[in-house]
Amino acid sequence: MLEKHQLKEILSLCVETGGDFAEIFEEKKISHTVSLLNGAVEKANSGITYGVGMRIYHGTESVYAFSNDTSMDNLRKMAKNLSASYHDEKKDISFELEEVIYENQHPVQIDPSTVEMEKKIEVAKQASKGAMEYDELIKKVIVNYLDEKQEVAISNTNGKYIRDTRIRTRLAIQAIAMDGEDMETGFFGPGAAKGFEFYDEQNPYEAGQEAARIAKTLLTADLCPSGTMPVVIDNGFGGVIFHEACGHSLEASSVAKGQSVFAGKLGQQIAGSKVSAVDDGTIANAWGSANIDDEGNFTKRNLLIENGILKGYMVDTLNGRRMGMESTSSSRRQSYKYETTSRMTNTFILNGEDKLEDMIASMEYGLYCKSMSGGSVNPSTGDFNFAVQEGYLVKDGKIVKPVKGASLIGNGGETLMKIDMVGTNLKRAQGMCGSSSGSIPTDVGQPAIRVSSMIVGGRQ
Repeated sequence: MLEKHQLKEILSLCVETGGDFAEIFEEKKISHTVSLLNGAVEKANSGITYGVGMRIYHGTESVYAFSNDTSMDNLRKMAKNLSASYHDEKKDISFELEEVIYENQHPVQIDPSTVEMEKKIEVAKQASKGAMEYDELIKKVIVNYLDEKQEVAISNTNGKYIRDTRIRTRLAIQAIAMDGEDMETGFFGPGAAKGFEFYDEQNPYEAGQEAARIAKTLLTADLCPSGTMPVVIDNGFGGVIFHEACGHSLEASSVAKGQSVFAGKLGQQIAGSKVSAVDDGTIANAWGSANIDDEGNFTKRNLLIENGILKGYMVDTLNGRRMGMESTSSSRRQSYKYETTSRMTNTFILNGEDKLEDMIASMEYGLYCKSMSGGSVNPSTGDFNFAVQEGYLVKDGKIVKPVKGASLIGNGGETLMKIDMVGTNLKRAQGMCGSSSGSIPTDVGQPAIRVSSMIVGGRQ
């Protein structure tokens, strides 16, 4: 990693022709991946990436460059080329880099980079075994193991110099059930900002069994009917709808441009009165957590919605300038190759007071979504379409049968207002979120919620 005197020289060059702020993001990442098909290793890879991203602010504008050539000659050239974007009178910017020392809030017991590849392969094999042994209908199992250790150093012309080490590991399991020509897939993907000790807590064999259970359930399920009906969405990955249909629209990257349905609505009611939600990057060892964001600010627990009232956005420094707001420590990026911007960390609806069984009992005819799959949303309108991974038809207040092929169609703003019951069983689940600054690890989550009326797309 670069020395402080080198960083100061490069930062000074960045602002020599008119920029008012400069920042350097330095990254070294060690990653290990294993891919298995039906218990046989197809790939086992290790890799190291290292590079630097450089950014200059000029008011509410920015320019960005990156390189994996971190020689001083190349970095000087980058800085001069980047600073040439602006030709104002040189600002009087003087600074000394002082390292910020803090206590790590996400301790790791076993650094995965110190663990033999054979042990990682065995974890993946146990997951595969769990899925294959669940039922004879399971014909194909794909397991992907990942661990990574990311070291970052962030410095800027405000005099900040701060470092962080982020360690994460995850299993992603796809189990495919087949009966003749019929085929269905179940997915389960647990992960955490933890080391190899994670697999003492998350049994790989049981994780494989869960993916297989979902696949078998879908294989024997009837096609879902379509129509407008009440819908109960359970906890964990059910929160992906809130993440996509609301969370992205609360990121300053869309709010600052007026491209969000929630722009200009602070203090207004945007959800049912039982809905409160946060984005919290401070949760110890959570998949989306870190000590600092990618601008070097300590992560926070940010209140987004309280009793249905919009209380805040997720704001990075540059969009904060545009909005006249302070950063909420919400700036994230996939790697040094991406300019950072406002992103979610661990975003979820808070516990309410209703019981899941009461939600089911309240429906004369409706859909219970035990787990969700992927989907899409337009942040400027809030319109969304999400697939239900595991769903059940409800009649006369009772779950009657599993159904497949269901999708939930609606508008984020309208759906939030229709949430009339919020459960007590908050749970988070892990995923990867893609946006303008790349793909980043995030937790989604919620307790079970009831939406009084939604359009359900089906295949029956």
